[in-house]
Amino acid sequence: QAQLVESGGNLVQAGGSLRLSCAASGRTFSDYAKGWFRQAPGKEREFVASISWYGGNTLYADSVKGRFTISRDNAKNTVHLQMNSLKPEDTAVYYCAASLRLGSTSFNIKDYYYWGQGTQVTVSS
Repeated sequence: QAQLVESGGNLVQAGGSLRLSCAASGRTFSDYAKGWFRQAPGKEREFVASISWYGGNTLYADSVKGRFTISRDNAKNTVHLQMNSLKPEDTAVYYCAASLRLGSTSFNIKDYYYWGQGTQVTVSS
């Protein structure tokens, strides 16, 4: 049974940094795109970042561009999200996702098949 498990969420002050990690088990996702999404209370889940199967292409939401960096290590079956200059509006549950269809990046939630359980990121002002 394939599984994605996120870690690294925490409470941080505005302007601070966090690094989220997502470890996959049960199968390899090295041929497929991976992404990060987030969901704030009362809001729909939204795209944050995506990375192609080999890591050469990345895609970011405008709201995080220049502050967040997505990376992956296919040998370890992991994907990371480095978040710098955090703002209170970044507060949300962050979800890791893996596609089973695309090798290239995608912002479309429907392109992702496997999801983690989420990790809470809270940014205080």
